[in-house]
Amino acid sequence: MSFASPRAILRALLPGGDPSRLVDGADTAAARVAAFRRFVESVEARGGGEPVPEFPASAAGGWLNVRRPLTLSRDLRGKVVVLDFWTYCCVNCMHVLPDLARLERRHEGEALAVVGVHSAKFDNERDPDAVRNAVIRYDVSHPVVSDGEMALWRGLGVSSWPTQVVVSPSGRVLAVFTGEGHARDVEDLVSAALGVYGERGELDASPLPVALERERDPRLARSPLRYPGGVAVDGRGGRLFVSDSNNHRVVATDLGGRFLFEVGGNGPGLRDGGLAECALNRPQGLAYDAERDVLYVADTENHALRLVVLSSGAVTTLLGDGSRGGDYVGGRAGRAQRLNSPWDVAIGGDGRVFVAMAGSHQVWSYDPATGEGRAFAGDGYERNRNGASGAASSFAQPSGLAWAAAEGVLYVADSESSSVRSVRPDTGATRLRAGGDALIEDNLFQFGDQDGAGGRARLQHPLAVAALPGGQVLVADSYNHRLKVLDPATNAVTTVAGSGTPALRDGAGPAAALSEPGGLAVAPDGTAYVADTNNNAVRVLTGIASGRASLRTLELSGVPRPRVDPATAPPADAGGAAGRVPPGAEVVSAGPRARAAGARLSVTLRLPDGYHLTRGANSGVRAYRGDASAAARLSERRGTLTAELPVPGDGDPAGDEVQAVATVYYCRDEDVCLFKQVAFVVGVAPDGDATVALSYDIAAPQV
Repeated sequence: MSFASPRAILRALLPGGDPSRLVDGADTAAARVAAFRRFVESVEARGGGEPVPEFPASAAGGWLNVRRPLTLSRDLRGKVVVLDFWTYCCVNCMHVLPDLARLERRHEGEALAVVGVHSAKFDNERDPDAVRNAVIRYDVSHPVVSDGEMALWRGLGVSSWPTQVVVSPSGRVLAVFTGEGHARDVEDLVSAALGVYGERGELDASPLPVALERERDPRLARSPLRYPGGVAVDGRGGRLFVSDSNNHRVVATDLGGRFLFEVGGNGPGLRDGGLAECALNRPQGLAYDAERDVLYVADTENHALRLVVLSSGAVTTLLGDGSRGGDYVGGRAGRAQRLNSPWDVAIGGDGRVFVAMAGSHQVWSYDPATGEGRAFAGDGYERNRNGASGAASSFAQPSGLAWAAAEGVLYVADSESSSVRSVRPDTGATRLRAGGDALIEDNLFQFGDQDGAGGRARLQHPLAVAALPGGQVLVADSYNHRLKVLDPATNAVTTVAGSGTPALRDGAGPAAALSEPGGLAVAPDGTAYVADTNNNAVRVLTGIASGRASLRTLELSGVPRPRVDPATAPPADAGGAAGRVPPGAEVVSAGPRARAAGARLSVTLRLPDGYHLTRGANSGVRAYRGDASAAARLSERRGTLTAELPVPGDGDPAGDEVQAVATVYYCRDEDVCLFKQVAFVVGVAPDGDATVALSYDIAAPQV
C-alpha cells in the first residue's frame, strides 16, 4: 500500500500549494484543519481508503488496558482511530506517547480511539508480561494489543517504528505517519475527520471498556520503588543512590538499604530547588563524583542533565529546558542547550561528564568548567558504525556508560545494536567489543543469548555497563535477564548471574533470576548494585572476582512512598503554556523574568545558512498572558529575524507567565519551504526585567 504524506496533502490542498502561505496564530491551525477536511472529503468521494484488516485472532489474549479484546468492526466502528505501531525498546516510540496522551486529552469524550499495536523487535518483547510492564512503566492509558506475530503490521505494510495510522469510522485508512514529530499533523487530521464524520452523522462516542493495567497489578504495592532505572554508589560515604524512575525521584539509602533522603518525588516536572522542592521526570542514569560530593542525574523525560549538590541539598539544571531537542552538534550552555532523551551519565578521567543521548543516537560530553554540552561521538544516524573519530561513528540508542580507568576508555551499552562498544576520550574513536554485527552496520537485529568472544557473543538490548576493580566490565544484558562480564583483554563475555527467564530469585549463577536489569554501579570492593527494573528492586551481586558470583535482594527499610502519587499526578506538560502552544512547537523556557508592568520582549531568531523568510508569508510573534495578547511581525537582516513587542496584560496580577509564539516560514531558493514554531515561556514578577531578550537558532534540516 502507498499513502500520501502530510506535506503532500497540504501542498495539494492549501492556497498556491504552499504550506508557508498560511497566516499566523489561530488562523494557521484553522487553515490546516480546513485543508485536512478537504482531504478527508476527497478520500470519501473516491470510496474511502484501503480497508484495515481486523485485529488478528492470534492476539486475542494480548490485549491490555481493556476488560476484553476489541474489534474494529464492532467496538471501533463509528470512531476515528489512531493505530500506534510501537515497540517498547524504541526511544523514538517513547517520544510519541506524550503526543498521543495530549491528543486523547484534547478530544476526551469525543469519538476518538487511540489503540497501541505493540509489534515486537526483540524476542523478549513478545512476552505479554513484558509488554504489560512497559504499558504500566510508560503510563499508557489507551488500549494496547500485543501483536507478537506482527500480522497487522504486515497487513498494513508498516515498515518502521514508530508509525501512526489514522483510520476512518468505517475502518479505512485515511493517512499514515512514519517516524516521530507528527503531533501537529495527526492532531489536525483527527480534528478534521471528527468534523467531517460528525456532520455526516457517522460517529459513535460511546466509551471503550477500559481497565488500566496500573490499577489492577498487585505487584506495584509490594515495593516503594517503581521501575528503578539507575544506581550509583558512594563507596567512601557508604551511600547508595537509586533512580526511582516512575516515582520521579532519586532515593538515597545506606549500603544496607536504610533510607537516608530523597530527591524530588513531587510528580513529573522540571523544577530546581532543595531536595524536597525540586521535580524530576523519569530519571534514569546516575553518576556520583566523590571529589566534589555531587550526583549527576540523566533526567530522561525532562531531556535534561541535573546536578545534586549533596552538601547543600541544592538541585540545579546543567543542560536542557524540558523540551526534546533536535540538535546533533551542541555547543551551548545551560537551558539553551537542549538534549534528546539522555539515558545515562559517566564521569571521565579528566572530569568531563559523558551523557548517553539515546534519542539522538550519540554520546555527548558536558564540561563543568564552561557549562557547555556538545556531541562527542556519533553522527546521529541509528546504526552500528565504528570509526577513527567521533564524527565517523554511529550508535543505535546508547543507553549505558562506564568509565574504565584501567584502560582509559569509555564503555557504551549500545542497546539497539545489542552490543558493547568502547570510545577513546581523546578522539571519540569507537570500537566494537562484543555482540552486534561487525560487518553490516545497519543490521540491528543481530541479537541472542550466547557467551563467547567479540562478535561471537550475543546480547539482547543491553542497557548498562560498569567497570569492575580488576579491569573487567559488568554488563546488564537486559532483555536476556542476565548479568555478564566482559574481559577487555580478549573481549570474551561470560554469564555470571541470571537464568535467562524473568523472575525475582536470589542465588548463585544461573539459579538467580532478574527481570530486565537496567542500571549498574560497582563499589570499590567489587560489590555490584543492580537496578532490577521490572522487579521494582535493587539487587546486590558479590563474588564476581572469585568466579562464584551470588545475587541477593537488597532489603529496603524506611523508604517512603512518594509525596505525589504518580498514578494520579498531572502530566509534566499540564498547565502553563499548554493552552497557547501549538502542537509540535518547540518550547523554550526563558531564564529572566519580565516585569509585571511595562515590560517588553525582544525576540531574535537565526535561520540556517542559505535560508530566508518566505516572501508574502506572515512570519511573526504573538504573545499571550491570561486573556490578553500582543503581536509583531518578524523583520529579517542577513538571516537574523527580530521582533519587539510588549508583554500583554499590563499590570494584571493574575498573569504570572507569558507565552510568546514565534511562527516562521522560511525557504531556500529553488528548494523546499519550511515551517517552524517556537514558544518562549517567560515568568512575570513585580521585580522582573524591563526588557527580556529571547533567542533561538533554527537548526538546518537533517538530510
